Amino acid sequence: MAIPAPRSLMTAEELFELPEDGYRYELVAGELVRMTPAGAEHGVVTARVGYVLQEYAEQHGGVCCGAETGFILRRMPDIVRAPDAAFVSHERVPESGIPKSFWPFAPDLAVEVPSPNDRFSEVHLKIAEYFAAGTRLVWIVEPATRRVHVYRSPHDVQVVEEDGELSGGDVLSGLKWAVKRIFPS
Repeated sequence: MAIPAPRSLMTAEELFELPEDGYRYELVAGELVRMTPAGAEHGVVTARVGYVLQEYAEQHGGVCCGAETGFILRRMPDIVRAPDAAFVSHERVPESGIPKSFWPFAPDLAVEVPSPNDRFSEVHLKIAEYFAAGTRLVWIVEPATRRVHVYRSPHDVQVVEEDGELSGGDVLSGLKWAVKRIFPS
């Protein structure tokens, strides 16, 4: 019986150099994972969350990142995730400025807007990876239930209903936003 040849794992640098083919990719433990294009509702909700973060960044400093932005969460084997929206505090932006390739660290805030076909286990794997890499806050925004799950750790979660208010805690100090403004009418 022949022993299968070992597969080589992809690095973050190789992922960044991939030619554009219309898909988004993430790197999970060195394995390339293709992300399917999101639906319209997902795109609207993601844009609204990005608006909240951009408005905050303009008033308080920091950088708001959109869904195409890669963050290197681990090396050897590499993990590169692209949250639907993210925030990096101004203190963490390198002196040389915003990187041309992936951010070399986890975002302060990662936002995921699960699609209807996303598995619960995959979303929770991402949450664990973000926190293991140093993310301080994760929002899981659910269009289907019109609520936001606010994670301060993989096990400390608060559910904010549509009629509630989203807070940035100590990561986005002073941020207050009505959850209903995130979801389309």
